[in-house]
Amino acid sequence: MTAALCLGTYRVRAVSRAARTALAAGSPWVDTAPNYARGRAHKELRPVLGEYPTVRVATKSGFFTEEQGRAALAEGVLAREEAAGRHSLERDFVRWQTERSLAALGRVDLVFVHNPEHHGHGLDRAALHGRVRQAFTALEEFAHAGRIGGYGVATWSGLASGALSVPELLTLARQAAGSAEHHFTGLQMPVSLIMDAPITQALNGGGPLVQAKDAGLITFGSAPLHGGELLEAMTPELVNLIRPGLSAAAAALLAVGSCPGLDVVLASASTREHWDDVAKALAAPLTAQELRRVTDELAGE
Repeated sequence: MTAALCLGTYRVRAVSRAARTALAAGSPWVDTAPNYARGRAHKELRPVLGEYPTVRVATKSGFFTEEQGRAALAEGVLAREEAAGRHSLERDFVRWQTERSLAALGRVDLVFVHNPEHHGHGLDRAALHGRVRQAFTALEEFAHAGRIGGYGVATWSGLASGALSVPELLTLARQAAGSAEHHFTGLQMPVSLIMDAPITQALNGGGPLVQAKDAGLITFGSAPLHGGELLEAMTPELVNLIRPGLSAAAAALLAVGSCPGLDVVLASASTREHWDDVAKALAAPLTAQELRRVTDELAGE
């Protein structure tokens, strides 16, 4: 199976327009965060989500804008030193930010703890894991009350650096819940032909994506075009190796979407034509052998 093509709103300027394009094309998930689009993403998404009541919504807790930080300071849920860093995993702040997300969006299916490793600079692993557990404890309360569907972790480098692992995150979730009946249900990490270690690991039957799937988590691949940088590296030869006749973007996303253990590939498309171009490619995923040929070629460069 191939991963589902879904909307990611990071670096998207016209969020409502992108959402209407993606949801009209059948995107089953929208992924966002309170700090995206300079803090406007939630507000812009709300009316579009109202038009598509079955789409699932993922947001995050951790990063915040300067304006959001001032509001959190005024309400006493954020320490001044954390306000300066625009990132917090403190339990009271996660509660406060999640309440605001629910109010702004109308509904939330999944809340990702946003780049917890960012908060870990200068902390030992035990201290970092303690912060993550605090955030999980707050989100368990929302999930237990039925106000969110579940929670997860969206990380950029935490898994690759070894600061976190899937088994450790599952342990922290059990500790936060006080039992094995936790609501840790999702994992988001970068997967691309630039950051391709997760693909290679999954093809070899291991790594975080396989561990997450074995644990029953929903897996999301972020930055499949590596912020657009990958398109410059997509030579005609590489595109043809993936599948002749595709656009560079469709070829890159097909490779990511064919990764074993990946449920969702997050992308944004400026037009319906671009979205359909990628969706058509993803409808026929690469075999494991074809995908391994691509990663072997990249490893040999």
